[in-house]
Amino acid sequence: MTTQRIRDFLATRRPDGPCLVVDLDVVSDNFHAFRHAMPDSAIYYAVKANPAPEVLKLLAGLGSNFDCASVAEIEMALEAGATAARISYGNTIKKERDVARAHALGVSLFAVDSHEEVEKISRAAPGARVFCRVLTDGEGAEWPLSRKFGCVPQMAVDVLVYAHQLGLQSYGVSFHVGSQMTKVDAWDSALADAKRVFVQLAKQGIHLQMVNMGGGFPTKYLRDVPSAEAYGKSIYQALRTHFGNQIPQTIIEPGRGMVGNAGVIKAEVVLISKKSDNDDARWVFLDIGKFGGLAETMDEAIRYPIRTERDGDEMEPCVIAGPTCDSADVLYEKNLYPLPMSLTIGDEVLIEGTGAYTTTYSAVAFNGFEPLKAYVI
Repeated sequence: MTTQRIRDFLATRRPDGPCLVVDLDVVSDNFHAFRHAMPDSAIYYAVKANPAPEVLKLLAGLGSNFDCASVAEIEMALEAGATAARISYGNTIKKERDVARAHALGVSLFAVDSHEEVEKISRAAPGARVFCRVLTDGEGAEWPLSRKFGCVPQMAVDVLVYAHQLGLQSYGVSFHVGSQMTKVDAWDSALADAKRVFVQLAKQGIHLQMVNMGGGFPTKYLRDVPSAEAYGKSIYQALRTHFGNQIPQTIIEPGRGMVGNAGVIKAEVVLISKKSDNDDARWVFLDIGKFGGLAETMDEAIRYPIRTERDGDEMEPCVIAGPTCDSADVLYEKNLYPLPMSLTIGDEVLIEGTGAYTTTYSAVAFNGFEPLKAYVI
């Protein structure tokens, strides 16, 4: 939904070209919703979702911790007011010199998923706390994650034993159920795996303290999604089921769920055409596409709500594409998108739910089109 504050900003400022506008009031509301739904879990905002300095400063002031994927993100979080104790270096793929730099900045919590990564951390950040990421199947996620991150539970046991042997603090396990996860019970099987890792390590005298339950919390696109409270109830029930009265420290890492619905992209219709006289579907070309911030339309996984000033008119299914000279820059073609038949060249459209994973995918001026401008209000 486009908030009135965003509408007023666009009406007053009339920014030229495509742009993202983020409403900080919505981000604040989302933070408080997560805190209320899961009061016993530490919130680590996934900086990669939207690293705008204003967003980070707001969340730091509200008491959020930060999940960072690089030294640059760590420095952003520190600049926003977070202390190093509130930062997790959550990427399992790190250069040893980046581990050393993070450690020098005071960060002491690192993700691993292999013996080799443990060795790097033992050399560059001796005595640090490490948690091992466990693979999940991602069933039910609209943006499933690959096998790139994590390892099977038994290997996680071996990795954490090895970390202990090398003088690191084997601190816990983590997992990620997949982005835009709409099944509230998706955390159950992953927590069962986490418990098994805890038990196996306890038998070897290593007592883990933390479960990082990752992100995956959705934002609303075209379909309603469960509330933060619904996720909290289901996740805490799963924790009680698998850990009983010995529930460890827990972490959640909302990214999309924290900022997705806070942002709206303003775009413009550049061209409307057909490929033949008897073509049923019009092609609607916008001044933003996959390479300008809408990368998550790949395979049409994420279908954004697109609003126009003509939404009360008769609708027809259309192909929607971006402006670049790349044939892959098509947003919706397999599943046509309904738009008003009266839509015309020069009309503005609002693409909602775009507060997450848009500007971060638009860092290069591909084909000479400027990276997506962002305004935070």
